[in-house]
Amino acid sequence: MSNFWDKYPMLKEDLEMVKNIMRKSVKCNEKLIESALLDLIDSGGKLLRPAFLLLGGRFGYYDQKKLCSLGATIEMLHMATLVHDDILDDAVLRRGSQTIQSKYGKNYAVFMGDYLFSKCFMLLSNNTSIENMKMLSKAVSRICAGEIDQFASQFNQNVSVKKYLKRIGAKTAALFSLSLYIGAEESGCSKKLASKLGRIGYNIGMAFQIIDDLLDYTGDEKVVGKPVGNDLKQGIYTLPLIYALESDKGDIRRMLSKPLCYEDIKNIVKLAKELGGIERARALAKKYTDKAFKDITSLPDGEAKVILMEIAEKLLVRDY
Repeated sequence: MSNFWDKYPMLKEDLEMVKNIMRKSVKCNEKLIESALLDLIDSGGKLLRPAFLLLGGRFGYYDQKKLCSLGATIEMLHMATLVHDDILDDAVLRRGSQTIQSKYGKNYAVFMGDYLFSKCFMLLSNNTSIENMKMLSKAVSRICAGEIDQFASQFNQNVSVKKYLKRIGAKTAALFSLSLYIGAEESGCSKKLASKLGRIGYNIGMAFQIIDDLLDYTGDEKVVGKPVGNDLKQGIYTLPLIYALESDKGDIRRMLSKPLCYEDIKNIVKLAKELGGIERARALAKKYTDKAFKDITSLPDGEAKVILMEIAEKLLVRDY
């Protein structure tokens, strides 16, 4: 379990229950698949999405067993998208460890991602309402649409800020939002409170993804857990570059028109900084962060509010 949660022993205990439910859920006759998925579960992810679901639940009547099962569902859904994402990106590292597609091959990785999806909906059918099943299904559709859009936009130097924001809203923010919303809704919170928590999750997710994309330009590979500049090499153009291209006099575009070498990546990162792309991306991340903080301060007082604020600060106020 990540030491990210050490300050919150009750939440950490419930997240361990989430992991145990996940471990039981991935058991199957094909031991290679089971072993690979158990490794992925124990690979050191922060379990942010199930944590948000559990925190949303603490604003109402907290049913530990039900909410931990829903948290396991949300995390396995997220894991499935990561497995498939790594196939598309031909990624070698994830969370500092070898990816499933790199270790076992793309064919096995496809099967493992699909297997995780099937297990998600089996768990979901026993633990939530038809309405929330519909919402989660819509979230899956949005995530897939975001992935498709990202794939279709590879190496496209004309991606707009609006298109980028729509993409990350689908890929990342939707599941953050849904996690807090479903946790609150399943715990009997009012529609108004559940919707506010959903909005907080959305703004945290938007800021979180922009910051994550910034790490491709400013991060340390040992800290990030994946190669810096990897998005650039894969032709995935994120906010710092999109902003920089608006002021580019042709230098970046010329480098992007051919396969990138190490020196090209260094030069693009340098130009992205000089042209204000990095600072403008940071500024937009701060806008989403401020919106999230403003809504959190208006939540009902209690431990869940305090923890949510502290977690948001840990995720969104960082130097790397």
